[in-house]
Parts: sequence; C-alpha cells; structure tokens
Amino acid sequence: MTGMHEKALPGETASQGTRVDGRVLVVAGSDSGGGAGIQADIKAITALGGYAMTAVTALTAQNTEGVNGMVETTGGFVAKQMRLVLKDIGADVIKIGMVPNEETIESVHYTYMEFAPDIPIVLDPVMMAKGGHPLIDRDAIHLVRQHFLLHARIATPNIAETEVLTGMEIHTLNDMKHAAEIMITLGVQSVLVKGGHFEGDAIYDVLFSEEGLEVFEDIRIDTPHTHGTGCTLASAIATGLAQKMTLRDAVVRARAYVREAILTAPGFGKGRGPLNHVHTVAPYHPER
Repeated sequence: MTGMHEKALPGETASQGTRVDGRVLVVAGSDSGGGAGIQADIKAITALGGYAMTAVTALTAQNTEGVNGMVETTGGFVAKQMRLVLKDIGADVIKIGMVPNEETIESVHYTYMEFAPDIPIVLDPVMMAKGGHPLIDRDAIHLVRQHFLLHARIATPNIAETEVLTGMEIHTLNDMKHAAEIMITLGVQSVLVKGGHFEGDAIYDVLFSEEGLEVFEDIRIDTPHTHGTGCTLASAIATGLAQKMTLRDAVVRARAYVREAILTAPGFGKGRGPLNHVHTVAPYHPER
C-alpha cells in the first residue's frame, strides 16, 4: 500500500516515521471555505500519502452557503506555475479541476503537451458550484472536450456535467450507462459518471474503462455535509494512480475514502459543510 497509516512516533522525524508516495499536480481553483477546490485536493492527496502541488486557476470567495465572487488567474500565470513545478519536482499524475475560461484552458493544454505529454490526467470537469454559481464560461466547454477529454486517463463528471459533455439528458441508471459509453466515444480513456445528484435512497456510480462497464451502488448518507465531494474523489483517484494502483483499485479506494469522509464530517458551517478529509490520519498527542 502507500504507507498512509505509518505515523511518526514522538521524537522521530517525519522522514523516519512516514513515507510520501505519488506526486500529484492539481490544476484547479481555490475555495476560501476550505471544503472544495485546491484546499480539498491538498487535504485528500496528503491524507492518502501522496504529495500535492498546485497551479491555481482562480480565487473564489465562498463558504458553506455559496460562492460570492471569483477572480480568475491569467492563463500565462497558470502555465508558469505548471512549468516551474514540472521542470523541478515533476509529477506522476496531473489532476485538472476548475479551469474557468478559454485562455486558461489553452494555456494548460499547451503547457501539458510541451512539458508533460506522457503524464496521466484525472479530469474533474467542474462547471458549476452546488449552489448553482457557474464556474466556467459556457463558450469554454468545447475546449474541455477537445483538449482535456482526449488526454484524460479518467474523467469524473457528475450527472449535470455529463449531460453538458454528452448533450443527452440523464434520468435513470440506464441513461448513466449510455452516457458513459458516449463519453468514451468523445476520446476519454475511462469515465466515472457520478450519480449522487439523483434523488432516492440508492446512489449509483458508473465506471466505464478498458475492463468494461461496472456499477457501484451505495446507500445514500442523509447529510448536508457534502461540499467538495467531487474534488475530493478525483484527487483521491489521482493519488491512487500516482501510487501505481490499477484504475479500478484507485476508484474503489477513493470511493471508500470519500464515503468515510462524509460519514465523519465535522459539521462546520451553516450550509453544505466540508468533509472530514483527515480521517485516515491518527491524531498526534505530544507527551506533556
């Protein structure tokens, strides 16, 4: 495994007691509330024993009640962040989240093709916040298909994002399966269509990969504290791939990690609260 449960004992240095395995470069936006975006990505990757790096595409002003504003980073500066990290530290996987406009998508694409064309991409095609605030220009969606889907090892869209990318409406599990097949025809190697936005007691996720189609089923957790589940799941999958897990094993571990993070959510905020990203980490109580 990854060594994620190895803990430094009092008096030991981190290098003596822990092992970091798997470098993940995250290209995404920041969430000032800490529940989603870059903040969730860093927490998830770290909690699963990986090493997180970032290229920040936008700053958002938000909390558990919603997004109140956004300032976009220039495409050139996003590219500069990526270049410096890739040339020095390198990466085993690149996770792409919110990329808000055409200029930045183009910059990310060309930087990837120049400096990291053989590094797997995990694509979380973030388009809208849970409160309904748009997080990507509508005109930029075709570039997500053209530049990112074609290079992604796996994409992890929710129902609404899958509808936008495929152009079909999704109402049933069979629709999800058909949409996953369409996603493959768009060029992505694998896709995990997430069904958490459906109503009902059962939740279905559909994985379509080179091994075929597989449906994961879980009982819905009755909680409002689900902010950042998509970002967290994609980064958890990216960490697994960076640690040389098979795609299916990375998905299975990521789903289990996110489910426990929802079950043990701290209950912060007045709206959709964050997950407990650090449930894999034993608390450290120094001797007094």
